[in-house]
Parts: sequence; C-alpha cells; structure tokens
Amino acid sequence: MTPFHLAFPVRDLDETRAFYGEVLGCAIGRSSATWVDFDLYGHQMSAHLRPQAAQAASDGKVDGILVPIPHFGAVLLMDDWRRLATGLEARDDIDWLERPMVRFKGEPGEQATLFIRDPSGNALEFKGFRSLEQVFAH
Repeated sequence: MTPFHLAFPVRDLDETRAFYGEVLGCAIGRSSATWVDFDLYGHQMSAHLRPQAAQAASDGKVDGILVPIPHFGAVLLMDDWRRLATGLEARDDIDWLERPMVRFKGEPGEQATLFIRDPSGNALEFKGFRSLEQVFAH
C-alpha cells in the first residue's frame, strides 16, 4: 500500500500539533510558520494555517446515520481501531460526532467506526475492519 497525501485547513498550528501529535499519536514531520506535516497511520497529512477557512460540515447519510461531509481519517485493522477508540473514550476533551459503533453488522463490509472533530472543526472518521479485504466488500 502506498500512502496518500491530504492538505487541510486549520485555525491554529499549535493546537493542531497538540491534537494530532498528543491525542492521535501522529509523528510530526516537516513544518513552517504556515503548515505542519503529520504521519497519520503512514499517510502524509498537511495542516495549513487558514483561520478563515474553518467551516462546519454538512451531513450525509450512511447506513441510516447522519455523518459529516466532508471528512477524512484512516482505515485500521480492528485491534488498532480498538486501541484508538479506547484511548479517545478515556479522554474528556474529545469533540465526539459519533461514538464508537459497528456499522453494517453481519453484512459484507461490516466495520467499526467513530467520528470526532479536531480543534479547527475538521471531521475525522476512523474505521476498523477484521481484515483489509473487507474495505471494498459489497
């Protein structure tokens, strides 16, 4: 698997470093006065300072549940997802959009999911699968 790159707007680089580095455990890469790179499960995420760009996401529906659009995140194997979910649930400073749950239970593509917001209001989804072959199952 090759990593993807995503550039996204943030309102403050210091709070963004704290959230992605300390809360999500991302390694911090290169940075400047206007951007910082993070390693999110092997993917290059570039947070760019854009205080005026933060906007609330609108909602779409997946499996009958409203989800924020746009959003980004990572697909994880179930053990990694459980570790992340447990760590996030133990904190009292998480802006939850959707607490950990299982979607499409008993169907092809069954997945665990959770949604949170970063300090700039960006919506993130983390999905957990028993195997990566399930990601595109239908």
